[in-house]
Amino acid sequence: MELLEGKQSILPALQARQRNFRLILIKQSLNPAKTREIIAAAEEQAIPVKYVPAAEIDAMTKGKSHGGLAAICTAKPKFEIDKLIEFCKKLSEPAFLLLVEGTEDAQNLGYTLRSAEALGAHAVLLKKHVWNFEAVAVARASSGAFERMPLVQVENAEKELLPLQRMGIKFYGCIGGAKRTIYDVDLTVPVLLAIGGERRGLSGALREMCDSFVRIPMTAGAGSLSLSHAAAVVMAEVMRQRRQTQAQAYKIL
Repeated sequence: MELLEGKQSILPALQARQRNFRLILIKQSLNPAKTREIIAAAEEQAIPVKYVPAAEIDAMTKGKSHGGLAAICTAKPKFEIDKLIEFCKKLSEPAFLLLVEGTEDAQNLGYTLRSAEALGAHAVLLKKHVWNFEAVAVARASSGAFERMPLVQVENAEKELLPLQRMGIKFYGCIGGAKRTIYDVDLTVPVLLAIGGERRGLSGALREMCDSFVRIPMTAGAGSLSLSHAAAVVMAEVMRQRRQTQAQAYKIL
């Protein structure tokens, strides 16, 4: 079982309906206006709600950002690779996937998921060791995206990702020394963007799978970007190209 803390983590989880909730705890003195949506969702799903003293919630939670709300529930179920393949086949637009091979910080990963949802990614693939972060910390930073975004654990990239390539999804590895920038390639086609960790970058095994490599152009003397910032910049370019293509198509019609 996991303990979710705060409205930003609990409400998206209730709305996504992927977890089984055991109990929702609400601080006794909490303003009813702040709990209205959560209580309504709990009643609809027949989830018990218990009003407890502030000290009880403080003792259970790790941070001070819970806002008087906590929930006991099962972990979010994993989105298996086979399910992702079928999901991509049914998309009405070119697939847009993000693969995160490494990160040093749960909050950074949460921010990345938040950007992925906002910028139109269909799913995020995580290497097995990335999945080991505490889910509560990732969920809190993602502002609900952790609950809504399909997350796929990848253990054997060479074996599990090959069917995606056979479907015509082009793999772009994001590395600092690439000859071409993100503005020099066509990102309107089905794509998987592979981003490595802040320290090690992309592994050799994953580089072998990439069809091409791209980089983010930066001014001379600038250092590298964090995972969340780099991912946001690259994904924003995918959205820009695709919206530009759609706008041009509408003009022709």
